[in-house]
Amino acid sequence: MTAFFLAVYQTPTDAEAFDRHYREIHIPLASRLPGLRRYTVSRDMTALRGEACHMVAELEWDTMDALRAAFASPAGRATAADAAHLQELAPLHSMVFTAQDASAPDPATAAPGL
Repeated sequence: MTAFFLAVYQTPTDAEAFDRHYREIHIPLASRLPGLRRYTVSRDMTALRGEACHMVAELEWDTMDALRAAFASPAGRATAADAAHLQELAPLHSMVFTAQDASAPDPATAAPGL
C-alpha cells in the first residue's frame, strides 16, 4: 500500500528566506531519500476551513516499510535535521500515512467471490 509523508508549513515570518532555504537546501536533501517515488510541493492554497498554509510537501514511497527505511538512512537523518531548521522558520505539521483508492473495495470487507 502506498505510503506518504506530508508536511504542512504555516506562514513563515520571512517567506522569502524560507522559500530560498527550502528550494536550495531542503529539496536537494529530500530528493536523495532512498526509494522516494514522487515529491510534490504545493503553494497558493485557499483554505476552506481554518487558516491557509504557506506550503504543503508530499513525498511518496511504495510501502510504509520503505518510507521508514528512507528516514532511517543517512539521507533521512540529514533531511530530518534540516526539517528541524525549517521548523524554526515556519510552524510545521507533519504526518505519515498509507493510502488506498477509495473507489476500490477494501479487501478486508469485500464480499467473498468479488
